[in-house]
Amino acid sequence: MKILIVAAANSLHTVKWVNALAEKEHDVYLAYNNDHIPNQKINNNVILIKLKYNSPQGYYLNAKELSEKVKEISPDVINAHYASGYGTLVRKAKVHPVLLSVLGSDVYDFPFESKLKHNIFIKNISFADGLASTSECMARKLREVCLNDALNVEITPFGVNTNLFNPNNFVRQKNDKITIGNVKALESNYGIIELIKAIEQLLLMTNNTLMNKITVEIYGDGSQFSKLNDYITNRGLDKIVKLKGWIPNSQVPEALANLDIFCITSKKESFGVSVVEAMAMELPVVATDTDGFIEVIGDTDEIVVPVDDIRSIALGLKRFIDNPCMRKQYGKDGRKHVIEKYNEELCIKKMEYVLLKTFNNSKMGLGK
Repeated sequence: MKILIVAAANSLHTVKWVNALAEKEHDVYLAYNNDHIPNQKINNNVILIKLKYNSPQGYYLNAKELSEKVKEISPDVINAHYASGYGTLVRKAKVHPVLLSVLGSDVYDFPFESKLKHNIFIKNISFADGLASTSECMARKLREVCLNDALNVEITPFGVNTNLFNPNNFVRQKNDKITIGNVKALESNYGIIELIKAIEQLLLMTNNTLMNKITVEIYGDGSQFSKLNDYITNRGLDKIVKLKGWIPNSQVPEALANLDIFCITSKKESFGVSVVEAMAMELPVVATDTDGFIEVIGDTDEIVVPVDDIRSIALGLKRFIDNPCMRKQYGKDGRKHVIEKYNEELCIKKMEYVLLKTFNNSKMGLGK
């Protein structure tokens, strides 16, 4: 197929999809606003189209250029990412057939920010020839926002390359401490401060006996970096908790390979990519009970705790710290679950099926 993806080229999720589809020998094009330039390696076979204007104005001003590019390329199908910005761009460009992929904040936040944004959202959803969601829970939310329980939404989850995310590929760095950590942007929605406070609580409930037995490695960058760093320093946790900074996704498996426990404390998640990656690396997981985390964990025996419940997070960590055999078994069960449900090959095949379905429906006059 000839596929045009309209999405931010500096998004890891965009890069994963275009690379995966290009590796399957599809003709892949990627169109993006001028300020969304790539920051990770994109397959050389992907043809990049940098549109003239920056976001957010570019979602409107780039419509004419995108329309002209579509006429020039004549793609079989167009896949726009996010029902907010790029969903608006494809609608304004009046191009078809469009598979609109919703990814998170565009469903959970954008429609509720104002009446105007809600109207834009509904128009973008109505314009699309097909709809896709990374998770069942977000598909339900989409139907709720659209007041349409019968709305057809295909599920196209993010997959993990279980050959790359494989603990057997790495020799763990020598460390006699139990290492807790995660990989997440340092933003308030991801609850990093709650994780750090849970570490404090853990030390208190064990009378500081774990002070020299645990270490915490948090990978990521974001607007909360200074605030979190100051908190760590002021609370005397700097010998235990380390903010390791941003790393490219290619380095995530190695970072995870040096952890013993993965702890993710987001306040809201539509899909748990980071949890799936951690489980693929045979890490036991302590996660908050957001819809996205619950869905990807499924019926595995990871530890799920209430959002913002610092004591429960600490107790969950303590269970794993106290039970090395439990950590090992939960890790093995988690990887098996990922291989069966979230391996990359399976997820790419599902996306290919949905893209082809959108194309075929348009040929049969079932699209817009």
